[in-house]
Amino acid sequence: MNKFAALIIDDEPDIRALIALTLKRMELDCYQAGSVSEALTLLQERPYHFCITDMKLPDGNGLDLIQLCNTRHPDMPVAMITAYGNMELAVNALKAGAFDVVAKPLDTERLRELVKASLQLTKVPANIENLPSADGLLGQSDGMRTLKEKIFKVARTQAPVFIYGESGTGKELVARLIHHQSARMEQPFIAVNCGAIPRDLMESEFFGHAKGSFTGASSEKAGFFRAANGGTLFLDEVAELPLDMQAKLLRVIQEKAVRSVGSEFETPVDVRILCASHKDIGALVKAEEFRQDLYFRLNVIQINVPRLADRAEDIPMLIRHFIRKYSQEWGMPEIILEDAAQQALLTYHYPGNVRELENILQRAVTLAEGDSIGLSDLSLSKPISEEPDNNNPRIETNNLEAYLENIERRAITQALEATRWNKTAAAEKLGISFRALRYRCKKLEID
Repeated sequence: MNKFAALIIDDEPDIRALIALTLKRMELDCYQAGSVSEALTLLQERPYHFCITDMKLPDGNGLDLIQLCNTRHPDMPVAMITAYGNMELAVNALKAGAFDVVAKPLDTERLRELVKASLQLTKVPANIENLPSADGLLGQSDGMRTLKEKIFKVARTQAPVFIYGESGTGKELVARLIHHQSARMEQPFIAVNCGAIPRDLMESEFFGHAKGSFTGASSEKAGFFRAANGGTLFLDEVAELPLDMQAKLLRVIQEKAVRSVGSEFETPVDVRILCASHKDIGALVKAEEFRQDLYFRLNVIQINVPRLADRAEDIPMLIRHFIRKYSQEWGMPEIILEDAAQQALLTYHYPGNVRELENILQRAVTLAEGDSIGLSDLSLSKPISEEPDNNNPRIETNNLEAYLENIERRAITQALEATRWNKTAAAEKLGISFRALRYRCKKLEID
C-alpha cells in the first residue's frame, strides 16, 4: 500500500475515473464512492489523507459531507467540486470547512496542485504554542482558547480570512500562525501595511513593474503578489486601500493573475490572502467607502481577536513572559517585579493591548537601575480625561505616541550634538544611564 490514500466521491463514473487516474500517477491509493452512503461506509473502513467530493450527490450534498468529515475526521482535508463560476457555492464550501474548491470541467494540473498542497498538512506542527509566531498570543483564557482553535481550523483550508481586532491585539501574529499551520508553511509569508504605502506607488508595489516602465527603472520589480507566490499575502489595515486600488485587487483575486505596470502580459499567481483591520469594514461598505464585492471575497471566514482587557486572566502569564524575554536579551538575571508594580499592571486599562504591555515591560527592564522593577519604572499613562484642563492647553495631535517620540528624538539628538556624539557624556547630560540611552537610540533609529 502506498503512503497516501484518497477518497473520491462523485456520482459520475467518468469524473471519478479522471480524478483517480490523476491521483494514481501521484502514487496515491484511490478509493471511489458514487453516493454519500457509499462514502460513509468507506470512511469507516480506513483513514484517508485526502478526500474530494462533488456538490450534488444522489442521496445528499457535499456541504453536509464536508461538515460531517470535519467533525469525525478533522485531520483529513476535503476538497469540493463545483460548477464553473459558482462563486457563492464555493464560498459556502470554504465556510463549511472545505480545504479548497475546484471547478468543472476539471483541470488536472490544478487538481494535482491542490492535492500536493493538501498533503503538506501532514507536516504541520501539532502544538501551536511551539511555533515562533505564537509569541504574544500566550494565554489560557476562554477567549484565547477559542481563538487558537479557530486558527487551527482555518489554517487547514485555503479560504481567505479577515482578522478583526483593535490595534495591538496581535492580528499579524494570528496571520502568521495561520500560515505556519497551513499547507503553505514552507512558502513565503509577505506582510503588507496597506496604510503605509504612498498612493502613487501602490500599483507598482502590489503588482510590480516591468524594466524601464516605472520612473525610468533599470530593473524589473516583482511586487508583493509575485513575491508571495505559493505562500501567503497578509494585507494589514486593508480598509486603508483607496477605491481604485480595491478594484484592481479584486481583479487579481478573481483572475489569479497579475499584470505588472508597463507589461502587456499577465502572470499567474497562487496566493492565499489574509487581511486585517481595526475598522468595521461592514460599516465602511454601507458608507460606500469599501467595495462590497471585494469584502465578499476577503471575508469568507472572520476571526475576532479579543482585547487584552477582555482576557485579563492572561496578563500574569504575559508579564512573566516579557520580563524573561527582555532580561535574556540583555544577558542579565531575570528581573523581579515589585508588588506595587505587579498590581498596577494587573489593573491597568491597556488601550494599546498586548503591544502596549510588551512595550511597557521592555522599557522597564531596560531602564531599571536595580535588580527589580518598581512602580515608577513602568511609566504607565493615565486615562485621558474627558474634561479639558484650562491650565494645560490641549495638544492638537491624533498620534500621541509619534508626538512624544519626536520630542524624545529631538532631546537626544541635541544632547548628542552638544557632546560631539559621545554617548556616555550625552547620557549623563540627559540624566539617564548609558544603557537607557543606547536602548532609546535603537528604538528611535538614531545612529
